[in-house]
Amino acid sequence: MRVAMVPELVAKLTGLGYEVAVEPGAGRHALIADEEYAEAGAVLDDGALDGADAVVSVQPLGTDRIGALRSGAATISFLPTGQEPEVVAALRDAGVTSFAMELLPRISRAQSMDALSSQALVSGYRCAIVAAGMLRRFFPLNMTAAGTVPPAQVVVLGAGVAGLQAIATAKRLGAVVKAYDVRAAAAEEIRSMGAQAIDLELDTLEGAGGYAREMTEERAALQMERLTPYIAAADALITTAAVPGRKAPLLVTSAMVEQMSPGSVVVDLAAETGGNVEGAVAGETVRIGNAQVWGGQNVPSQMPGPASRLYAQNIVNIVTLMTRAATDEEAGAFAPDFDDEIVTGSCVTHGGAIHHEPTRAALEGTN
Repeated sequence: MRVAMVPELVAKLTGLGYEVAVEPGAGRHALIADEEYAEAGAVLDDGALDGADAVVSVQPLGTDRIGALRSGAATISFLPTGQEPEVVAALRDAGVTSFAMELLPRISRAQSMDALSSQALVSGYRCAIVAAGMLRRFFPLNMTAAGTVPPAQVVVLGAGVAGLQAIATAKRLGAVVKAYDVRAAAAEEIRSMGAQAIDLELDTLEGAGGYAREMTEERAALQMERLTPYIAAADALITTAAVPGRKAPLLVTSAMVEQMSPGSVVVDLAAETGGNVEGAVAGETVRIGNAQVWGGQNVPSQMPGPASRLYAQNIVNIVTLMTRAATDEEAGAFAPDFDDEIVTGSCVTHGGAIHHEPTRAALEGTN
């Protein structure tokens, strides 16, 4: 489990004028002891939520804990609004201002706050390590007096932050890596990592915010057909294609996996949101044909230490943006500027109402 603040960054918040309260045991799963927080200047408090001006967490607070917040308090966390409507309703009804890290606009000024990217970096690395661990053969080329062992053939689908990190890690381990992404800019990024960019001779699909846009059924079928020989020849397949707030695109059918050789492995990072691979199950390893298929579940938390440190820096950066600087007349305070596009773009609830229009429309449509 990740934690939203780490001891080495506590001083950043106290320097802004905040008192930092940490629930005892909050960092235990990230291998951070309570004593480290105390030494950094934080207060260990079982009632940390009581009277808090702002609460930072990785996952959103449960509805039972939202009731402990005062009206006008703020929360900052991941908040998958489409999957957590009851949490959004509870935040609204409690008069809590909430910000969702996944709703931060993808602009240059928000890059240092981009927790989706920082956590995808961890996930991409972890995927490559899982694939290497499951594959019962060497990743690198080995030349010995007893003969030559050829390198593993790895295919990566999706070349966003997670995909590029998976490519880079597999390359560092010595595998021959090929990768594909529907976006035009991805081919150059893939090659910059030392991998071969797969060209299916299909139109690219550029979407908003650097993500891919959805494809037609006809294009999806043609893409699968042209990807099949690459997947059949792979020792390991890693899929990383996802768009926040939407179901993951299906890229690989079970019939395509069944063409892979005995001992091959498939790692589906998107299994939690529907999966890129047909038949993948989040949190489980299943067999499809001759391949073992690993479904990712809360993958960044499988490396909680580095994931927490990266996330905590994202949190410090966004809290700093939302803090009114201290003056001679008054101390600094948590005071989000709703004229700032980062603040308003990431806000879900405020002033007893749902601020994020798509979430409001979806929630009111279910009532």
